[in-house]
Amino acid sequence: MQEAIAFLVERDTVFKALHAQYGNPLAPTRPEGFQTLVKLILEQQVSLESARACYVKIEMALGEVSPKLILSASDEVLRGCGVSRQKSSYLKALAEAILNKSLVLETLSEKHPDDVRKELIQIKGIGHWTIDVYLMFCLQSPDIFPIGDIALVNTLKELYGCNDKAEMLSLAENWKPYRSMATYFFWHHYLQVRKRKFIY
Repeated sequence: MQEAIAFLVERDTVFKALHAQYGNPLAPTRPEGFQTLVKLILEQQVSLESARACYVKIEMALGEVSPKLILSASDEVLRGCGVSRQKSSYLKALAEAILNKSLVLETLSEKHPDDVRKELIQIKGIGHWTIDVYLMFCLQSPDIFPIGDIALVNTLKELYGCNDKAEMLSLAENWKPYRSMATYFFWHHYLQVRKRKFIY
């Protein structure tokens, strides 16, 4: 972590200023596995608070959030927990992939991030944002840049005057091989400016 911070602070005056203002950014972690991916699917395009409330309801309704129980749960039960029809299909697709062993989550930590992405993107409802967050939070991949994240995009517009994602991706080339830490700096700034806490 310190090596990544030192690299970015030396490379780019924006990070130098952010570090001087806030200190080290938080580098969040989450456990690997099915339950975290369920949470990430629920978090797509809604607030974290709403997604967490939904997850707790699923846990209460099923007794446990496991692939077998998710797959056997009716759409009515999941809808009663606040899960949309679309997200129910995503959760079931993930559960089925795990149960039929076309996806073995325990092996992902041994693989290159590109290979992890190729595996996870095959699952209905798991897109690049979900994969990026899983790689960063669960597998601690050091060089992920989640360009689909709205907070990141808005912060780059604010701090660098970038107007399109191609420009942002080009800029981020300067922060290799520590683009995950660069993202943590930007998320930290985004939340501080808005007086919000990092929930992960």
